[in-house]
Amino acid sequence: MNPRKPKRNLIVGGIIYWAVISAVYSIILTGVLKNFNLTGIQIVMDALVNNILIIACCILIVNNMRYYLPRQEKYLYILTISLSLSGIISLVARGILWLLFHDDAHYLASFSQSSGIRFGISFLLIGCFAMMSLLWYTQEEQLTMNERKTDAERLSREAELFKLRQQLQPHFLFNSLNSISALTNSQPEKARHMIHQLSDFLRGTLKKDDQQWNTLEEEIQYLRLYLDIEKVRFGYRLQTEIIYAEEVLLSKLPALLLQPIVENAIKFGLYDTTGEVLITLEAAKENNYLKIIVQNPFDPETSQPLKGTGFGLSSIQRRLFLLFGRQDLLSTKRESNNFITTIIIPQTV
Repeated sequence: MNPRKPKRNLIVGGIIYWAVISAVYSIILTGVLKNFNLTGIQIVMDALVNNILIIACCILIVNNMRYYLPRQEKYLYILTISLSLSGIISLVARGILWLLFHDDAHYLASFSQSSGIRFGISFLLIGCFAMMSLLWYTQEEQLTMNERKTDAERLSREAELFKLRQQLQPHFLFNSLNSISALTNSQPEKARHMIHQLSDFLRGTLKKDDQQWNTLEEEIQYLRLYLDIEKVRFGYRLQTEIIYAEEVLLSKLPALLLQPIVENAIKFGLYDTTGEVLITLEAAKENNYLKIIVQNPFDPETSQPLKGTGFGLSSIQRRLFLLFGRQDLLSTKRESNNFITTIIIPQTV
């Protein structure tokens, strides 16, 4: 197990904690020792030795918890280590102070009489510090686990977004190639023109493939290339209108979001009709949102669910959820033989 690096806040907190407790401990111990009529030098040396030993024990606890953090047995661990270290402090302090004052029988007798109080104070101080260290490292471990979980979820989300984006181009490419194949014999000139337009579209999108976000202006440029390709396929039947104000062109939205939405509108608007169809896209700014409305007519009597790759509006809704964590950013409705798709993009990027 890799040791945990001590945090600066823990070190600073430990210093402040000990400064306060050490002062209190020294005052209490001084008051106790005065009752035994000890000299000033004896009181100072006694308090100093005990303080140094307790500091050493606290440092030992901190370093031990860097390598081993008790969990289920944590309270038993704190009790055991507090009792053990308090006993060690009593023995070591007795030995050191005996070396300093072994000629003073009165001091040695006073030390023996106050040993219970010394042990109790040491136990309380070490126990409090051990509990504080345990709580701190437990919190640090929980934060680390949360960070790892967040990173794992972010990587998973990015991988899914990447997969969705990678599905877009093959999906559109296969549809375009099918259209080109259909035009090759009947209208070879249109087929060649469509190939050139498809090449321009793919070249532009591949250059931007590593970008997660585009401006509305960039998205409209790609959308126009896509519509030019579809107009070769459908001819006069496909009419489009893109409405926006200049101030919304710099608004941000997920890259390549508009093309599958308009593709969905073309499917519902043109596949079951023979006449001219107008598809409109309107973009506007509302508060801190970019609102995009795509509208296409449809015939409720002939319109049927179309079989395909399933990469339609459900993938758009999934992308928006992965990016914003909201399910209410895409909505659809049917109104007066019109199918309306509404998307709102929070402007937080």
